[in-house]
Amino acid sequence: MDYFNIAGKKAIVTGGSRGLGRGIAEGLMYSGVEVVLFATTSKIEEIAKEYTDRGFICKGIAVDIGDQNQREIAFNGAIDLLGGRLDILVNAAGVQRRHKSEEFPLEDWNLVINVNLTAVFSLCQLAAKEMIKQKSGKIINVASMLSFFGGYTVPAYAASKGGVAQLTKAFSNEWASYGINVNAIAPGYMDTDMNAALINDERRNFEILARIPAKRWGKPDDIAGVVLFLASPAADYLNGAIIPVDGGYLGR
Repeated sequence: MDYFNIAGKKAIVTGGSRGLGRGIAEGLMYSGVEVVLFATTSKIEEIAKEYTDRGFICKGIAVDIGDQNQREIAFNGAIDLLGGRLDILVNAAGVQRRHKSEEFPLEDWNLVINVNLTAVFSLCQLAAKEMIKQKSGKIINVASMLSFFGGYTVPAYAASKGGVAQLTKAFSNEWASYGINVNAIAPGYMDTDMNAALINDERRNFEILARIPAKRWGKPDDIAGVVLFLASPAADYLNGAIIPVDGGYLGR
């Protein structure tokens, strides 16, 4: 048995145009996986073509995953592009809004919960219906350090990522018997656009790095390797786990 061989598998990666999602998608493609990227940018098809020009099998679909109708159309389109099979779903898309908790606008709360939690719930459901028919599949959600603690000025994000962790456990309870593994990665402080405000805040940057034993911010490549493990046969008996990838932050 080749425990880490995922060549020939078929995957959907949300948030695939940048940051962690793009790093994850690249890791999958380098491992021989056929990937459909979901992203809000209209340039996602051009991004996908850049990969096909390099010899990878990649397609891109522009979609607002916070819109239920668009989400379902995109998912069905991806299944068609993948030849009617889905082996791996990675829910990496996410949004962030920052305000003092007592001033946090309901509009921003609804946006963050819808994209970060409701869309994950919906896409997991859609994927599971395909995977149950196959009696196999890997669903990998992207949680957060804020699945474990509350953060500061980000109540909606903390609530959404706490929800992602609990959804992951709940789904794994019901779908493991169908051969579907549902797990989540909880990235630590990652050097991506979403964390630009923290990186550029000298005081907060110092405080964060002081607590990370690895003494650096994480990179998309740090996440991709864990995704490859979770997508592989090596993780066939791993269910409902929330795996921190944080340079040791939680252990400090």
